[in-house]
Amino acid sequence: MAPPKRKTGGRVTPAGTRPADKTRSTSSTGGASGSDGGDAHRYDSGRYTAPQARALEESPSWVPILMLALFAVGALAIMARYLWWDSNIPMVAGMVCLLAGLFTATKWR
Repeated sequence: MAPPKRKTGGRVTPAGTRPADKTRSTSSTGGASGSDGGDAHRYDSGRYTAPQARALEESPSWVPILMLALFAVGALAIMARYLWWDSNIPMVAGMVCLLAGLFTATKWR
């Protein structure tokens, strides 16, 4: 005979409580949330973290500059192979620079 199953479900918090009744993240000593100008009455449930706004996720200004520079160096290295050199070293270096430029392009927001 199998043991009886556990009872699942039901109320997790005591009756009559709401999430707003939980402890708020305030500090009487002026800690991390009070002194830096943050929202002192923010509710921290520990279950959900709101996503950052897309406007805050902006790349530094050097990312597109590096991307274009890598594309230019890669193209020049490939052209140099056909104009001046008889070895494949500039061709490989050019392909590496082009691939690095593509990788940098994926990091640009």
